[in-house]
Amino acid sequence: MTGWEDEQEELNIEVVDRPPKIIQVTDPHLFKEEKGCLLGLQTRKSLSAVLDDIIEKQLNPDLILATGDISQDQSPESYEYFSDVMDKLETPVCWIPGNHDDVHQMAKSLTGDYFSSAKKINMGKWQIILLDSALPGQVYGRLGREQRNFLSKAIKSQQVTYLFPVLHHHPVDIECQWLDPLGLEDGDELFEILEGCSSIRGLLWGHIHQVYDQYRGKIRMLATPSSSVQFKPLSKEFAADTESPGYRILELTDDGKIETQVNRIEHIEFTVDYSIKGY
Repeated sequence: MTGWEDEQEELNIEVVDRPPKIIQVTDPHLFKEEKGCLLGLQTRKSLSAVLDDIIEKQLNPDLILATGDISQDQSPESYEYFSDVMDKLETPVCWIPGNHDDVHQMAKSLTGDYFSSAKKINMGKWQIILLDSALPGQVYGRLGREQRNFLSKAIKSQQVTYLFPVLHHHPVDIECQWLDPLGLEDGDELFEILEGCSSIRGLLWGHIHQVYDQYRGKIRMLATPSSSVQFKPLSKEFAADTESPGYRILELTDDGKIETQVNRIEHIEFTVDYSIKGY
């Protein structure tokens, strides 16, 4: 783990007379090489299309959340590219590692003008809490005692009305037989913390390369399409989906609701090799 339990830095983003707006960009799987491909898809090209769409739609978010698997090969060049292109949005960017990432290389290379290492972000009545669920050398995830303690302390010391934890791995089964064993190993322990806190209104993750939107009590559980290749929902074995790359927009209201939608990049043709049975 990264020692985030001792991380003191918080990012304060002031938003006046409207709900804070967040865009989640997840799982771009970038490579050292410019034309690097995941399942036949050029991941830099698909990420660029996502960012162009955000700019063209004039979404003007207050925060970008990059929720892991930024790189496929852990190369400095892949992270430096991500840092450079995300800076073009001129929006604060906060990040967490995924199972394909090297968190130490991320910390060295994600140094753009708009990047922050903060793991708690205050926006109006909300605080975003970033959690590291990645385990070196493993595809599945685990928060572990350090990260769960970090979350518990954030809850106990909260000075806002609502809390919104974010991680990479899915903490619940999604009825996708090959993906479910690759989720969060200590999901039950996570929900023991979350369900004991009435301030938790949402839980957001990446990793599964598909849309997920369900409630567990008052907690809205959300996952988002990758900016690269998609995985087919409800599949027994590994299968890429035909859906386009995408991203999620979230608005956090003063009464504790999460207004959200997913945007897909439908106007560009992306080529995926569906014969490949792993990634």
